[in-house]
Amino acid sequence: MTRGFVLGKFMPPHAGHISLCRAAAQMVDQLTILVCSQPDDAMAGVQRAAWMRELFPAARVCHVDRRVPQAPQDSDDFWPIWRAIVREFHPEPIDLVFAGEEYGLELAEQVGGRFVPFLRADGDGDAEPDVYAGAGGVARLSSTAVRADPARYWRYLPAPVRRDEVKIVALHGVESVGKSTLAKALAQRLDSDWVAEYGRAHCEVHGNDLVPRDLELIAAAQTAWIDAAREWSGPVLITDTDWLMTAAWNLLLFDRPLSGPSYPLADLYLHLPPDLPWVDDGTRMFGGDADRRRFDAICRDVLAQAGANLAVLDAPLDARLDQALAAIGTL
Repeated sequence: MTRGFVLGKFMPPHAGHISLCRAAAQMVDQLTILVCSQPDDAMAGVQRAAWMRELFPAARVCHVDRRVPQAPQDSDDFWPIWRAIVREFHPEPIDLVFAGEEYGLELAEQVGGRFVPFLRADGDGDAEPDVYAGAGGVARLSSTAVRADPARYWRYLPAPVRRDEVKIVALHGVESVGKSTLAKALAQRLDSDWVAEYGRAHCEVHGNDLVPRDLELIAAAQTAWIDAAREWSGPVLITDTDWLMTAAWNLLLFDRPLSGPSYPLADLYLHLPPDLPWVDDGTRMFGGDADRRRFDAICRDVLAQAGANLAVLDAPLDARLDQALAAIGTL
């Protein structure tokens, strides 16, 4: 049996890491991937290990989370410490050590394996993504650059990382304020996707005579619909609405909080005031000015009670898209 070993921080896993590990897996019978982290890392080590286990289910993915020296110059005991760590997680003999950095040669000599140098094409890990070409370009990816600007390197992140790192922006407001129109426009400008309002589809099928159980279902379905779209999105996923809007509807219709679980909050809520004319499209219910003002107050209160990250879009209609983009830019 040929055993291979890969060690890295994977902060976060990107195309260079995935290519290296996939190539390594093809060359050995058993691959061990050791995810290394420290308690104060910029990204949680537990999350990185979970990503690698999802990406490489056939490999033995281990995680070490300790404050240990990170380079030979940090401690005279650097190599004894790391030899002990490797033996702890890979007690069997190691045949091949795979790495995208030159440290792999010394690591292989220290643990008794043979180094397979999947090195960066030219040693430059800060190349722009538009000059990448094939495997050599992927090998030049820099984790530091990816962390600093994930949107720029989005297509080099694997689906599990994109799914968990995407920013969710939810539109919020009463009926007939332009949420769907703005959602589509934002998705187009951001080269991303948008999630439609499940409640509209529900009412078109089942009618507007809603009971509390309908609102619970709508909240659950909207949340599930958003979650299902996450890994196919760009860095920002726009949703026409989310469960907080359903909670506002529940207060309006039944004067009580929404039953059922509380769902995660979006990263940003864009609240649209009721300053556009109400249009009856067959599913809308409250067109009177007093009703709209009351509903708007409930919507704002729900956001405040939840502690939501909020931006109010109060610019003139022709400037509202730019105002929304500016708010999203703060993410």
